[in-house]
Amino acid sequence: MSQPAPRRALVVIDVQNEYFEGGGLPIEYPPVAQSLPKITQAMDAAHAAGTPVVVVRHHAPKGAPVFQADAHNGQLHPEVAKRPHDHLVTKALPSVFAGTDFAEWIAQNRIDTLSVAGYMTHNCDASTVYEALHRGLNVEFLSDATGALPYENAAGRASAEEIHRVFSVVFHSNFAAVATTDAWVAALQAGQALEKDNVVMSNRRARG
Repeated sequence: MSQPAPRRALVVIDVQNEYFEGGGLPIEYPPVAQSLPKITQAMDAAHAAGTPVVVVRHHAPKGAPVFQADAHNGQLHPEVAKRPHDHLVTKALPSVFAGTDFAEWIAQNRIDTLSVAGYMTHNCDASTVYEALHRGLNVEFLSDATGALPYENAAGRASAEEIHRVFSVVFHSNFAAVATTDAWVAALQAGQALEKDNVVMSNRRARG
């Protein structure tokens, strides 16, 4: 017996001017010149397929150095803002679930699969992916429609590519099916689920 088609929602997280040229946190990998067209491709494909699109924006408290609600950099990127969406979430913490109506909206719409796009891989995307799994949802992560920053602090240094790659590998081992936008669109149009891996096999392959 074939599996029922996933009841997806595409969740477009924090595609705001802050992450682009002139913003305080420019995404480096994959470059926004590559990831933004993939984000809009996913939005257009979801809309065409009748799959709900949830647009998320992050607004920081007054006085914070980034994501001010009344500043240009705190606004949604125009390419996302001009596209239709089914629900808008405004959050103040990394996870889309935290302090918002997102969980209630998912339940009301009988969503069982979240398809995550947007920024940042290792922060708001990761927080949402982990919490979604713990809430019993299936998760998909669009690896070329997301992105990371480089970091350096007392714990060490990591490039944007390293952060994005490592989080993607970890996601796929247990938390989310990681796929390109093209593969996701094909699965969406076919009404099929994307499969993730598991911890045991991911580790065995690495050990040879």
